[in-house]
Amino acid sequence: MQNKDIFETLRHRLMTCGFEHGQKMRAEHLRQEFYCSASTIREVLFRLSTLGLVEFREQRGFRVPEKSRAVLNQLTHLRVLLEAEGTVLSIRFGGVAWEARLTAAHHQLSHLETRLQSADETAPFVDLWFDAERHFHETLISACQSDTLRETHHQLYCRFRQQLMVEDRAFDFISDNIQHHQEILDAAMAGDEALTRQKVHDHLARHMTPTV
Repeated sequence: MQNKDIFETLRHRLMTCGFEHGQKMRAEHLRQEFYCSASTIREVLFRLSTLGLVEFREQRGFRVPEKSRAVLNQLTHLRVLLEAEGTVLSIRFGGVAWEARLTAAHHQLSHLETRLQSADETAPFVDLWFDAERHFHETLISACQSDTLRETHHQLYCRFRQQLMVEDRAFDFISDNIQHHQEILDAAMAGDEALTRQKVHDHLARHMTPTV
């Protein structure tokens, strides 16, 4: 397996409950799983640490970050700022092509969330939803004309999703999500920048709670 494939596989697991918070990432076990060298695994783990999905400590190796309400609040606050700004810039610069991509991304996500809302068993939808939700929010900012904003948002999104990887598998928020995503889409399609900022904030506000 190529380094890129190992990286993407582990990144996905780290964001979707493939590892527990605080769990040690044992390089030898991973090396055996992926049939690769120890140096390859260490290189991949160091790359994941640059995203904040893995912590490295001298003499203690690699671990999955602990769950933290304070960290989640900080990540949420920054995500609101970047996503709202990125979406407004996309409204200004994206044109019809961006609107079409955003509408398509929302259609896919809305279909999955509607199915999830009525499903007795959610397990078959987990990976599909994680991918569709990420794709929608990435598409929101995709025409912002700032590589730095997109890259920073991606790092924040990965860490944000990791902090919620246990709770979000219950999908008890799905009815609100359906409404929120539709409201964000409608505001963006209307070109209403102020309303778009507000709807992005409203969508993520449930994660900004007191830490005391």
